[in-house]
Amino acid sequence: MRVLCLVPLVAALIASAAQAEIPNHTLKVGVLNDQSGPFADQSGKGSLIAAQLAADDFTQQNPGLKVDIIYGDHQNKPDVGSTIVRQWIDRDGVDAVADAVNSGVGLAVNQIMAEKNRTFIATNVGTSDLTGKFCKPTTVQWTMDTWAMGNAAARALTEIGAKSFFFISFDYALGAALERDTSEALKKLGGTVAGSVKHPLGTTDFSSYLLQAQSSGADVIAFADTGTDLINGIKQAAEFGITPKQKLTGLFTQISDVKAIGLQGAQGLLLTEAFYWDRNDASRAFSKRFEAKMPGRVPTANQAGVYSSVLAYLNAAKQADSIEGDKVMAAMRSAPIDDKLFGTVTVRADGRAVHPMYVFKVKTPAESHSTWDLYTPVFTVPADQAFRPLNEGGCPLVH
Repeated sequence: MRVLCLVPLVAALIASAAQAEIPNHTLKVGVLNDQSGPFADQSGKGSLIAAQLAADDFTQQNPGLKVDIIYGDHQNKPDVGSTIVRQWIDRDGVDAVADAVNSGVGLAVNQIMAEKNRTFIATNVGTSDLTGKFCKPTTVQWTMDTWAMGNAAARALTEIGAKSFFFISFDYALGAALERDTSEALKKLGGTVAGSVKHPLGTTDFSSYLLQAQSSGADVIAFADTGTDLINGIKQAAEFGITPKQKLTGLFTQISDVKAIGLQGAQGLLLTEAFYWDRNDASRAFSKRFEAKMPGRVPTANQAGVYSSVLAYLNAAKQADSIEGDKVMAAMRSAPIDDKLFGTVTVRADGRAVHPMYVFKVKTPAESHSTWDLYTPVFTVPADQAFRPLNEGGCPLVH
């Protein structure tokens, strides 16, 4: 009778062990982003290539495991992104979702991945709420967030005496978080907010917003948006003759945006990035590999972030020998990550991947010596100062 009682227990233990292992020795990652809209240049196809480069590097070191990378376009709609992710997990056996590149979509995906106990590699979800009040034990937030970008911009500008900001912001989650986090950092540094105005995603005419910013008398016009909207806004600011009378900062600006604006219009713009292709030998070597797959392009911070975060996920899944999100994240948090693009990366209890951030100034046309020679370094924000303190985010996982 005792032997018979042990049979179900043994069977349960075997099933549990089998469930913990990586099925078919294959990890499947879905790259979810905007393929044709305002964030396509920042992420888009380039993020897919970056994920594939990470998979190549991982399998070269781990020939016993395979990696499948698939791709989806959320069209910047949370309901579309949610539908894709549910199908990926329930029907296609996807183990992790990377990139996301839209705060509204990212917050929706964050919830689904926690419910399914699969890993959300929120590489480019900007809102700091993702590792704040909405943090999950299955999510890592890589590359940047609104707190880090606002903190760096406020530091750089107040240091040169520009202490009053006027915000031109997206009228959705990312814009609200950028404006809130930058304002908080600014006030701590003794600065003030002169005013703000919101615009919908996909705005092409910024004239009324720029007139309000100009008439505010603020030292700084801060664009709390990104992608095509930012490009349109900065171009029109140059046409209005706002600079150099008022300083411009793009709180979420990437190299693809600067290239699209052109140095004539973007010169002098202050911006914060976690990665720049020409920063060191490792970034240049990666960029050369990337350009071989996307001729004439260098990786954006988003795309470099996808490479690094997907590689970190694959290594953690191997270490955990599991596709269960909480186990993979525990492995990722277990020790600092020696990342060749971002330096030493530490993943905190709230899911925030911590690394240095960099403030750059866009070069003048005369200062640039090649197509992608666009930035002059201003200063580095060390890792321990670059992101919101762990105890200030309101993450329920932090005790």
